[in-house]
Order: sequence, then C-alpha cells, then structure tokens
Amino acid sequence: MVDKVWEQQQKDNWLRLLRSGDHGAFAQFIDKYKETVFLCCRRLGLREDEAEDVASETFLAAYKGISRYRGRAELSTWLWSIAYRRAVSYLRKNRRQWQLEAEPDESRQAGSGKEQEPAAAIQGKETEKIVWEAVERLPRLWAMAIILYYREEKSIIDIAKIMQAKENTIKTYLFRARQRLKKALAPAFGDDINVSG
Repeated sequence: MVDKVWEQQQKDNWLRLLRSGDHGAFAQFIDKYKETVFLCCRRLGLREDEAEDVASETFLAAYKGISRYRGRAELSTWLWSIAYRRAVSYLRKNRRQWQLEAEPDESRQAGSGKEQEPAAAIQGKETEKIVWEAVERLPRLWAMAIILYYREEKSIIDIAKIMQAKENTIKTYLFRARQRLKKALAPAFGDDINVSG
C-alpha cells in the first residue's frame, strides 16, 4: 500500500514537472514513450522517415498540450490518441494508401519465464506471423482496433478515445474483425484457432 502511494506521488510530481515545461522531465517523457509513438505510426503504414516526422509532431503537440491533460485517461492512451490523429492527418494529407504493418511481438514469447524448445519457439513465431499477416488484410479500422486491444492491451474505453469513436463501434470492429480472422485462418489452423475476446 505504501509503495502504491509513493508511486502515485512520483507520477504526480513528474506530471507537475511536465506541465511546468521542465525540459528534463519532457526528455524522460519522450524516452519513455517514443517506442509507443513509433509503433502507432508503423501500424498505420508510415515509412521510417514519415514516422519520425509524425513522432516529432506528436511530441510537440504533447508538449504544448500537457497543461490541458487532466488524467481522465492514462498518459500513454492520451499520447496514443495524439499520435493516431497526427498519423491519420499525415496520411490524408499525402493521400497514401492505408496499410497496417504487423510485426511479431517478441515480448509475449519472452515473458513465459521458461526457455522454449527451439521447434516450439519457431512454430510459435510462424503462427504469430500468419495471424498478424491476416490482421494486415483487415479493413484498416478493424485492424487498428485489433492491434490496440490485443497487442497494446488497451481497454475498449481507451481504444474509443484513441480512435475517436463510440465504445459500441469499437466492439463492432472487434467482433467483425474476429469473425473475418476466424474465417481467414480456418484453412491454416482448422478448429485450433480461437480469436474470441
């Protein structure tokens, strides 16, 4: 209990420093969340150089807007929503085709605490690759909802904030995406595939 109180005080102090314009605190903020912002950009199909531009715009917008952050959502969710809007705006402005990139998530494999057998690890990576390739072929909004829900472990409420949609719309995206994935993956996995939430 004492640890949680201390942790919350640290977060509050850090947020206070961010809001006051402290450059050191903002440098920590960028360091802590840069991978999150780049992940959002890559998921929306931006090339590396484009992702860098959008990330810069995102952090600049966050720096200017941190004083208005009220804590109704997690800081990472707030930042995701800024990155998402900036990336969508960039894509619209440049009239690029939407294409979601899906990379295998190595952190999920590594978190088991046990070393996997090499054959099982390879099979797991291949399975994951097939699934994320199927996600790439989904309509872009469905794919983004799937990525945020399963890869980023965001709640439906947070996804709705990020994508600026109603919660029921996000639930519909997830339902339809799961159904399409189940159908698309059935030939490869048969009855072994479970994409229910």
